[in-house]
Amino acid sequence: MYPNAPATNTSPAESSPLTVSQLNHQARYLLENQFSHIQVTGEVSNLAKPASGHLYFTLKDANAQLKVALFRSRVGRFIPNNGDKIVVSGKISLYEPRGDYQMIASAVQPAGEGDLQQAYLRLKASLEQEGLFDPQRKKAMPKQVHCIGVVTSASGAAIHDILTVLKRRFPSISVILYPVAVQGTDAGQQIANAIATANRWPQCDVLIVGRGGGSLEDLWAFNEEVVARAIVASDLPIVSAVGHEVDFSIADFAADLRAATPSAAAELLSPDRFELMQTFDHKEQQLASAMNQRLRTGRQQVDNLKARLRHPGDRVKEQRNMLAQLHLRLTGAQQALLLQERTLIQQLASRVAQQHPAKTIQRHQEWISRLDSQLVVAIKADIKNAQQQHQSLARALNAVSPLSTLERGYAIVQDSDGKALTRSEGVAIGDKINIRLHEGNLAAEIIAE
Repeated sequence: MYPNAPATNTSPAESSPLTVSQLNHQARYLLENQFSHIQVTGEVSNLAKPASGHLYFTLKDANAQLKVALFRSRVGRFIPNNGDKIVVSGKISLYEPRGDYQMIASAVQPAGEGDLQQAYLRLKASLEQEGLFDPQRKKAMPKQVHCIGVVTSASGAAIHDILTVLKRRFPSISVILYPVAVQGTDAGQQIANAIATANRWPQCDVLIVGRGGGSLEDLWAFNEEVVARAIVASDLPIVSAVGHEVDFSIADFAADLRAATPSAAAELLSPDRFELMQTFDHKEQQLASAMNQRLRTGRQQVDNLKARLRHPGDRVKEQRNMLAQLHLRLTGAQQALLLQERTLIQQLASRVAQQHPAKTIQRHQEWISRLDSQLVVAIKADIKNAQQQHQSLARALNAVSPLSTLERGYAIVQDSDGKALTRSEGVAIGDKINIRLHEGNLAAEIIAE
């Protein structure tokens, strides 16, 4: 780092005297190499904050002190104050022009914060694994808040800030204070007891649990397990308002809603009366406009009805004229109907006259007479034809009849059964036979063949 630094084994008696600059230069080299990464704890005093943004202070304990420089590029979220117990990380150096021995800080944190941070992380992981931070179990904030319970110190800035915000935004919201210690050994238990008390006699709609800002040690009561479990067990919705905008406390994770500060919690839970008044004014204007429009519409409807409304006498006169017209139309229709009926009756009478029973009987009698004459002629013709056919058949029958043969002297010989005998082989001596002549019959007996 310093190439011109002398070797460490050179004896002062064997070398030439050093200038002050050389000595300070070599001392700086030795300090920065020997103490390049160290941590020193002590109490802050003589804190200076020049416009450059650097911080200069003295770190001391009961027996000694050390000057510290914290340059602007290394200044973090934590800004120490006089009297704070802190841990400074960095290196030891020497300011050569004045020979001032000092520490160049790379980081500053409150004393003991490392252990507290580890305890915070362990508890957070355990409670998160158990499900205490699950968003599904968190309760919604009430839509209308009439009373807010505040669990905080009665003398702290938190309650003052909350009351100031509520007085400005919505003074009608009442506040119930549950006074507790917000730091110290038993602060966590007091906070848990106050939450339980508020739930045991629920007089408010929601609880704000919190305090103003401070160091990790100051805020530690809100990182205790007993507070987290009391918040989760609460039936009342809880807003965590621990005034440390950057870091989250265990109470912030367990609560149903987190606000960066107590004032922000009061802002979240209270409506702005001026905005409400503006809203009411706007609604009033809308209502007045709607009412005026309704009145205009009503007046137009009344005017239209007035225009349509007529004097009863005119209405009666109009009805009389209409009745007269209807009477004329009815009379004409009746006369036309009577004329039509008369014409129809005449047509029916003519048809009836044409179809009178006497004429019908006369026509039928004439028709029957004609049929009778035709029937007599037909019967006579049929008889004549039958006679002619009978005579023809008789002549033909007579031509083939055996009676005509018998008439010429022939006879028919029959056995006793009446069967005609045509051969002699069919009879025997003693058989009775019948002989049929043209006129009469002869009974005979066979005596010889």
